[in-house]
Parts: sequence; C-alpha cells; structure tokens
Amino acid sequence: MKALLLAGKKKLELTDLAAPSPGAGDLLIRVKACGICGSDVHGYDGSTGRRIPPIVMGHEAAGVVERIGPGVQGYRPGDRITFDSTIYCGECGFCRAGKINLCDRRRVLGVSCGEYRQDGCFAELVVIPQRIAYRLPETMTFEDAAMVEAVSIAVHAVGRAQIKSAITLVVGAGMIGQLIIQAARAAGCAALIAVDLDESRLERAKQFGADHILNAASPNLAAEIQQLTHGGVQAAFDAVGVSASMRTAVGAARKGAVVVLVGNILPQVEIPLQTVVTRELSLLGSCASSGEYPQCLELMASRKIDVRPLISAVAPLEDGAQWFSRLYAREPGLMKVILKP
Repeated sequence: MKALLLAGKKKLELTDLAAPSPGAGDLLIRVKACGICGSDVHGYDGSTGRRIPPIVMGHEAAGVVERIGPGVQGYRPGDRITFDSTIYCGECGFCRAGKINLCDRRRVLGVSCGEYRQDGCFAELVVIPQRIAYRLPETMTFEDAAMVEAVSIAVHAVGRAQIKSAITLVVGAGMIGQLIIQAARAAGCAALIAVDLDESRLERAKQFGADHILNAASPNLAAEIQQLTHGGVQAAFDAVGVSASMRTAVGAARKGAVVVLVGNILPQVEIPLQTVVTRELSLLGSCASSGEYPQCLELMASRKIDVRPLISAVAPLEDGAQWFSRLYAREPGLMKVILKP
C-alpha cells in the first residue's frame, strides 16, 4: 500500500509498505481522508518526541471498512466510518469509569514515542479496533468526517466546564479555538469573547458566534475583559498553552470561575498563582476526548458546528510533504489541510 512515511526529521517520503491485516475484533479501513493535525506538524521536526521516525503519522481520519477481523459484529465491508484517535484498552479502571482518554494503556494513532509505536492514517489502509469506530451520517463527506477528532477535543473541553448561561472567554482562535467557540455556543453560553493576535482569525471567530473580539497584543487585555464583562468571565478556555495566554485566561476570570487548559504548546508555563488562589479559580486540564464522537457527529450534521470554513485545502497523499512544509512554515491563512490517499 502507499503511505506517507516520516523517515527522518522533516523528511516525508511516499513509499510502499506492507498492507496490515485485521486481527480479532479489528477493522481494516480504506482511508478516504485524513487531516494534518497541529501535533503532526509540531512532531514532524522531532522536537516533541512523539513522532520518532520511522512512523506513518495521521489520526484525524475517515474511510470505508475494507475487511473485518474474527469476532467483529455490527460492521461489514463498505460501511462508512470515522474513528477515535485514541486506542484504549477498555479494561483498566479509567476505561471502566468511562474516562477512556485516561486509559492506562492508551495509544494514539500515528504516534511513535519511547513507550510505543502506532502507525496512523496517512496511508491507503489502517487497522483499528472495532470499539473506536463510529458510523457516519449518510450526508457527511469523508473530508468533513476527518474533522470529527478535532471537534471532539473542543466538545470535551466545553464539557469540562458548566458554561450554560456563562460569560465565556476563548484565548486562541486557531483550529481548536474556533471549534471551542462553536461548541460553547451550542452549549448555551450567554456571551463569548475571543482573543488572538491574528485579525483574520478574529474575524472568523466573529462569524462563528463571538460577541466580542480582542487582539492579544493589547497591553491591558485582562483589565479590558474585566471591564467589558463587569467583573470578569465565568469560564475561560486557554487554547494556546503559553505563559501569556495563561495570564490572560486567569487574569480575565472573575471570582469562582473555571479556567480550562486545552492548548499545550509548551510543556511548562507560568501560572499567576496568587490570582488563582485569591479568586478561588478552578483550573481544569482537558485531554483529547472521552466518548463524545456521537455528540460531535450530531452537532456537525446539524451544522451547529460547521467545519467547512476551516478546511483550507484538500490534496492527494502524494502532495503531503509540501503541505507539511507549508504548515510548518506557518503560511498565513492556512488552517486545516486534508490529505486523500
């Protein structure tokens, strides 16, 4: 089969690999679309330690069941599906509690680290366990379905905070930030403020439902938000993950607010500890998703979350290397690129 192999740091090669075979409980999927995630772009230069070559990356995908393994029930060849990026064991304490994103034996498609190597979906075929598969609505395209994983991250983050009727702040209007804005709107937030450095992203945030857009370069940003909201926001989402975005999210929060940490560009950031303590803020981490795919598919099918404006390009797998290069160079205007094997 054809696959886009990360053969070395910033070295992607279209190559022939042996086709995988489904084991017991597995589905062999013919991949129809796979999105390039920001984590793939960050890992492609080797800096994260999560994409150690050689590895076939890619975990935001959709396709068609090609073949089923022994013991599979409820699926047959030809079924149109998407699937979770997380391969969870289904047996550990976290899985039994429904917290599959915290599985003790968690693996992520397209990730190679010191603990495991799990080839992903920048390939014609991929094998997945049946338990992570979800059928697609009849009207949903494979390109849209490749966005479900990103949507699930946003929906999970919003679910971590009770935001119905809450004044809400989203710091960072990149891919996940734009989806958090839509998910927060769908969840019934009272008002929404979006913050970013990029004016074009802020304009898009406004189109997706932000009531107020503010440039992160403002010297008194947190104070400005405090004044705008008459005391601060009730829920804040940091979709960036650097010290500056953390300061904004915490500084704009009113007493007793919830701050959800979603972005993690940096492994460590400075926290305004005194503000967190004296305002008695709740800091919540949000990791991947935990069974929200059916909810996400419904939100997308009803267009309560619209992913189409976020797809910048759809390209064949053989053009993957050049698109990675353009994304890595932070080409202006590029958001999500979908590759089609």
